[in-house]
Order: sequence, then structure tokens, then C-alpha cells
Amino acid sequence: MPKGDGKLVAQNRKARHDYSIIDTVEAGMVLQGTEIKSVRGARINLKDGYAKIQNGEIYLHNVHISPYEQGNQFNHDPLRVRKLLMHKKQILRLLNETKATGNTLIPLKVYIKDGYAKVLIGLAKGKKNYDKREDLKRKDMKRETDRMMRIK
Repeated sequence: MPKGDGKLVAQNRKARHDYSIIDTVEAGMVLQGTEIKSVRGARINLKDGYAKIQNGEIYLHNVHISPYEQGNQFNHDPLRVRKLLMHKKQILRLLNETKATGNTLIPLKVYIKDGYAKVLIGLAKGKKNYDKREDLKRKDMKRETDRMMRIK
């Protein structure tokens, strides 16, 4: 089954610039009543978000979901810690990968799939500055060659 199919709500574009993505895993999100309405309205920011494994469960930290405008007293805390739903084997595998090699878990995309909010979690390794510069050079060279091919 392809990962990431569904209505894309939010994307963490900076993640692919700052990290090398090793693997991706889909997880469900546990949301409160007004949170899902804000997510469907694309009022979510993944920029500084990360996932953390605690007591055999995985949680999403620093993901900002704006309060729902018509939510009045039932609104939620925008930066609350949200639980993610994954199989135990997947969580244990991610735990081993993050402990052993110093990798981290970051949210890449949030999308609606079959009526449920899903998040695509990436197992990532941080890039050094010279790696980022190298990627930018490669991207510029590719853009330049594509442009030249179009001209001819």
C-alpha cells in the first residue's frame, strides 16, 4: 500500500533540507473534537515538530494545531502532546533505530485518509552544513541542465 495517499493537509518542507530521511512510517493521530476540524481546514504547522517514544508509546511534540474558530470553550491547547497510533512492532523497531544510531523521528506530512488524520513519520539523520550546500549545488545543476534541454 503506498504511503501518503489521501488529501494532503500539511507538509514539512524544511525536514528534507535539514535531515536525510532513511525510512517513513504512517501513523494515526489521536485528536480531540475541535482538533480534527482544524486539521481538515489545514490549520496545522509541522515545522518544529518531532516524535518521541515513551513507555512503549509514541507521541508527537511541538506540532501546532490552531484553535477552531467556532470551537469556543471546547477548544484545545494548540501545542499539546498528541499520541500516535502504531503497531507495537513498528514502535519497537523505531525505538531500536533511534537509540542505536542517534537518528530522530520527525513528521513529514499530515493527510486525511479514509476520514482519519494520518501523519507520515520519517526516521531521519541530521545533515551537516556542507551536506546541505552539496544538495543545493546538485539541485541547481539539475535545474540548469533541465533548462538547457528545454531550450534545445
